[in-house]
Amino acid sequence: MNAAVTLEETYLTIADFKLSGKSVLVRVDVNSPVDPETLKVIDDSRIREHAETLKRLSEAGAKVVVLAHQGRSGDPDFIPMRQHVEILSRILGRPVKYVNDTFGEEAQKAVKALDNGDILFLENVRFWAGEAKDKPGVEHAESPLVKNLAPLLDIFVNDAFAAAHRSHASMVGFAEVLPSAAGLIMERELKALGKVLEGAERPCVYVLGGAKADDAVDVTNAVLGKGIADTVLTCGVIGQLFLCAKGFDLGVPNSAYLKNKGYDKFIPAATELIREYGLKIKIPVDVAVRKPSGVREEIPVERLPAADPIQDLGLETARQYGDILRAAKTIVVNGPAGVYEEKGFEVGTREILEASIASGGFTVIGGGHTVAAARELNVADKIGYMSTGGGAFIEYLIKGTLPAVEALKKAAKR
Repeated sequence: MNAAVTLEETYLTIADFKLSGKSVLVRVDVNSPVDPETLKVIDDSRIREHAETLKRLSEAGAKVVVLAHQGRSGDPDFIPMRQHVEILSRILGRPVKYVNDTFGEEAQKAVKALDNGDILFLENVRFWAGEAKDKPGVEHAESPLVKNLAPLLDIFVNDAFAAAHRSHASMVGFAEVLPSAAGLIMERELKALGKVLEGAERPCVYVLGGAKADDAVDVTNAVLGKGIADTVLTCGVIGQLFLCAKGFDLGVPNSAYLKNKGYDKFIPAATELIREYGLKIKIPVDVAVRKPSGVREEIPVERLPAADPIQDLGLETARQYGDILRAAKTIVVNGPAGVYEEKGFEVGTREILEASIASGGFTVIGGGHTVAAARELNVADKIGYMSTGGGAFIEYLIKGTLPAVEALKKAAKR
């Protein structure tokens, strides 16, 4: 069964549990941008989002234990969680406890000492090398992380949708041995994505932009192959990839970019998708390039190759895409249409977002750059739903489920 079908029947939520006096482990994803020079957290958006779930649990009288990661081993942002705790304390307006340990004696002692309503943040779970190994939940359940903490806990809550595509110890191990529930963010994400994958009002239009060519090919094949979408609009580097698949020569700077990124290897797959789905896949009819002076210039695709880098959809493509979106009832946007950060090249992205809003239908946008663009262009508050996930958002669209979701479903059946 597709995970999006009758979601409420496939997993439990925190509303299904009596929480007062219970020790509740909450997996959140507060992985935040960090200044590489100062090692300071520079964006607290994710911490603010998860604060709602933590506040709900605390106010219900639970003893709340928080587990999260920050960065990856070897990267500059691979830092302790102390700053996150300080930020969370300010957001909640109350002290949040912190222990520089994940599952050792110090962590266990701190968990045992909690009173009803307390919130305790454990150390970066990726400081333990076993966390990031992809294994089935039953194997992770035998890990020292789960073995040491689970006996001290009553309930596991997974609120980390943005990491739900990873079969890591903290994401799937606890659900094997504890009653488990989706947190508020996880619940909202799954309901929003379920709405666009199952029973979506038609026409249903997907906009695929940004620069992840492999993801776009897989999503296009999934949503058109399963009859989920009626139309896919391509833009950004994805639009360039499909232009190549149609036989257009983009010009040296653009072809070199695709080759350097390794995206040229996806051209045969994109060609096959065009052959199979035809006009259901829309590709740009014109593009905007940035001249050496920085000026925007419109180029119809018939005039390609271009001597300058393609930075945006052309005005005619933006108009055509806008007309399609304004007539849609369900819209999914993943990736900007161009280099929206540069003045003069935000045109395509703005038109896509504003036309989606004007449709009056249900719009979901996902991916960090897409959400950032909506905020930069001051339309974020008008979007139906903005997903917190990047890779998880894409994988859910392709597969209809995620490892952490399957773990919650399995726990609900016990």
